[in-house]
Amino acid sequence: METQYLNSTIKQFEYYKALGEKTFSQLDERDVFWQYNPESNSIAIIVNHLWGNMLSRWTDFLTTDGEKPSRNRDLEFESIIKTKTELLEKWQTGWACLFRALHGINEDNFYTTIYIRNQGHTLVEAINRQMMHYAYHVGQIVYIGRMIKGADWQSLSIPKGESKSFNDNKFSQGKHGGHFTDDIK
Repeated sequence: METQYLNSTIKQFEYYKALGEKTFSQLDERDVFWQYNPESNSIAIIVNHLWGNMLSRWTDFLTTDGEKPSRNRDLEFESIIKTKTELLEKWQTGWACLFRALHGINEDNFYTTIYIRNQGHTLVEAINRQMMHYAYHVGQIVYIGRMIKGADWQSLSIPKGESKSFNDNKFSQGKHGGHFTDDIK
């Protein structure tokens, strides 16, 4: 069960990472800094926050609190990132930290208590907490990208009007295993 959970978790995180990257590929330099209003977050601000959160939560996550003393969460919501290249570098660095940590989980440490702000979590609770947090922010990134691109937006999943064709293809394969993301990439 632990192995199945971890494999599914890794695939799910890979999926959300891919959604962000498919969004970035449709946007130019100025798009990643667009804000609906001064109080809203740009894609660059959201990525900066994800980067800070990932480094804090996943660095030595089995042995240290997930809220590192070096983290400055408030600064994550400032316009720190200045270029799309810097945004992509922080994006990759954050995700690499997360995947290193996940690949370090094994049957010997699966039942370790994980602390976030001194509150104990099971490993599953800690992973699920972060997965939902990242899905929330990746959804924001995708939504902002879609608003910016308008009619030029390229769908990241099943394009509008193609649900029946997609479902017909899926059902024609008969019952089968695998992860739902296997043929989306």
